[in-house]
This record gives sequence, structure tokens and C-alpha cells, in this order.
Amino acid sequence: MLRKLILLVLVAVAAGVLMLAWREYAQWHEAPLPLAERVVFEVPQGEPLSRLAARLEGDGVIEHAWQLRLLARLRDQSAAVRAGEYELAPGTTLAGLLDMLVAGRVKLHDITIVEGTTAKQLFEQLSRHPAIRRTLETINHATVAEVLGLENGHAEGWFLPETYRFPRGTTDVEFLRRAHEDMKRELEAAWQARADGLPLKNPYEALILASIIEKETSLEHERGTIAGVFTRRLQRGMRLQTDPTVIYGLGDAYTGDIRYRDLRTDTPYNTYTRKGLPPTPIALPGRASLRAAVNPEPGDALYFVAISPRGEHKFSATYEEHRAAVRKYQSMRRPLDPPAQDATE
Repeated sequence: MLRKLILLVLVAVAAGVLMLAWREYAQWHEAPLPLAERVVFEVPQGEPLSRLAARLEGDGVIEHAWQLRLLARLRDQSAAVRAGEYELAPGTTLAGLLDMLVAGRVKLHDITIVEGTTAKQLFEQLSRHPAIRRTLETINHATVAEVLGLENGHAEGWFLPETYRFPRGTTDVEFLRRAHEDMKRELEAAWQARADGLPLKNPYEALILASIIEKETSLEHERGTIAGVFTRRLQRGMRLQTDPTVIYGLGDAYTGDIRYRDLRTDTPYNTYTRKGLPPTPIALPGRASLRAAVNPEPGDALYFVAISPRGEHKFSATYEEHRAAVRKYQSMRRPLDPPAQDATE
């Protein structure tokens, strides 16, 4: 009888100890970490949990390294922590920290490619971004076209404007390939949904036209109308005569003011001196411009001129109407083209 009583007492004591231990465990593994603000830290590849825990304790991220080690051991996750850059917010618990490390929920950085920017501007953006790892000694049209396998050796137009999120250490090539694949997918979708009778031979010509539309307007309701103007001009064999292509052809020589002589100086991109589309896109067009290029609005307008600081345009069906619009809205912009010219601007 005494033996049974002693056994019952021992069981009760053990149960009490276990209950206290569990209560203590529940208290510290679900309690918020001692963080007053967001903390960013890195876990190098191959760093053992014991060293990471000691480092986090030393930096004041966690209170006791042994708690993180114990929690990982109880969960059998001591070897499951993933390398990367992590960001902790105030209120994160020790359990939440371990969950994040095991799941590899690393901190994501972002780059926004704005519609109408050029590939060169994107390359410069990548070169400056602290989370992008440079692998290309020189990032330019030729090197990027080579690594992406672009047939014409020119990368302009081939990256979809979008906000991209990525972990630290993403390489320049990885980023560019992702944006390029997105553009190929969007361009193919637009081409498959194209209208009949377009004066465009292939998706690349649609990309070129979309880039011109992108540079001509930022107004959603005008994209289709401007696409219609360019489509009709191409169908009639008229020159596109659009300033953004001339500016692109000038390259670094463009200082912010297009001059009358620039319109008369022939380059592969001067659509005042050459018929048809320029040889490559002139910018990175967004989805709306891609759709407009292959589904232009019907109408009879062949000319347009900017009429407001917001970028709105006046559209005209005849050159006489266009000249009158230019006199009214842009008489101080530059001398009027001679009557033989079919200027869109």
C-alpha cells in the first residue's frame, strides 16, 4: 500500500514538473521577440543553427540561444534552416522565427520597370541596385542579347514593365531572363488576339509598334486611337513621322529639345525620312500598348498633335485640319513642316 502511495506521489510530482515545464515552454516560444523595430539579418549557406542562434542572441534579436536550439530540436528542424536574408518585424515569436527560417521566407526586394523606359535605363537600374548580384562585366544590348539568345542582337523592348520582387543575390541575368520571359508571354498572347488585316508581319513588328505607342501617350483612352493612326499610315505607305523614334535614333546626342534639322537627318530610326517601322523597338511597352498595337481603333484620323500638358492629342483626318491644329496648339513649338510632309506631330 505504501509503495502504491509513493508511486502515486511520484507520478503526481512528475506530472506537475512536466506541466510547469510545458507552461514555461509555451510561455517563451510563443512570446514576442525583444524587437523594437524591424531587423534584417542574413543566414550564410552552411551556417549551423547553433552558431546562428548564438549570433542572434549576441545581436539582441532573441533572448536566449538555447531556446531556439531546443525548439528546433523538439521539432526535428535543426538542420532544416535555409540560407538567405530575413526580415523580422516587432511581434514575431520564437516559433514564428523558426517557421520563417525553415520555410525560407526570405526578405524580398523589388524593382519597378516603368512603361516607356528604355532597356538602357533598365540596365543602369540593375547596375545600381544593391540586392542584384552582377555577373555580366558589361550590361548592354549586345551582352544581354547574347545571354538571352535574341536573334537580332538588340535587347530593346524585350522586358515587360512590371514590379518584380526577388531575394538578395538574384543575378542580373536571372532578373533579365524573368522580365524577358514575361514579355514573350504577353506579346504572344497579344499577337494571338490580333485583329485581321494588320500591316504587321510578325510579333516583333507588333512589339516595335507598341513601343512607339507607349512613347506617344500615357493616356489609356488614346492608345487605341494612336495605334489606329499608325496602322492606317502603314497601310497607305505613309511615313510614320513620329518624334520619339527620331529621339531614340539620336541616342546620347539628344539633349531634351528636338530640332528641325534632327527631323531631316537620316538615321535608321528617323521615321520622317524612312517609311515603315524602325528596325527595333524604341522603349519597353506595357500590356496596354501591346494590346493597342494589334487591336487599333477604327477611324479616319491620319495625324495628331499634342494639345495639353497632360499629353492629350488632337486627331485629324486631313493634312489641312492637322496644320490648323498645329497653328492653334503648337505654333511656338517649331516651324511648320512644308505641305508635302505628312507630320503626325
